[in-house]
Amino acid sequence: MALKEIKPSEIKENLIALIRDEWALVCAGNEQKHNMMTASWGFFGEMWGKDCVIAAIRPQRYTYGFIEENDTFALCFMGDNKAVHKICGSKSGRDIDKTKETGLTPVFSDGTVYFAEARLVVIVKKMYADTIKPENFIDKSALKWYDGDTHKLFVAEIIKVLEK
Repeated sequence: MALKEIKPSEIKENLIALIRDEWALVCAGNEQKHNMMTASWGFFGEMWGKDCVIAAIRPQRYTYGFIEENDTFALCFMGDNKAVHKICGSKSGRDIDKTKETGLTPVFSDGTVYFAEARLVVIVKKMYADTIKPENFIDKSALKWYDGDTHKLFVAEIIKVLEK
């Protein structure tokens, strides 16, 4: 089934459950080189008058470099296909070709990569980024998720949504 473009406001999912339960593949790069990683943290909403996502990426992740180097990246939601996440959430693209290992079909559009097998694709353009600073935590209990490293948050405008 082909993907069709919809408006961000037409996403009918519970966006909290979408990230938390289904997870996303964060995809970045181009035809020469790209990578994807599993993410189960993030946000959808409005920022600065635009429909946006906030993606949280640790700098040691291989995909981080692709996001840093490019203006756009994509979030792919694969439905109940957890086999893809088993590879993309536990293996590094530094060591294996995740596209080959997962058998996914890359599509290159809007300056990034996404995968034809996705049931929902959100393509975004970076607007702002900053690293989480431990000293700024008000609730220090959240620091339990970190051991000397923190995520960088990328606020990105949604420029295209595709769904099956």
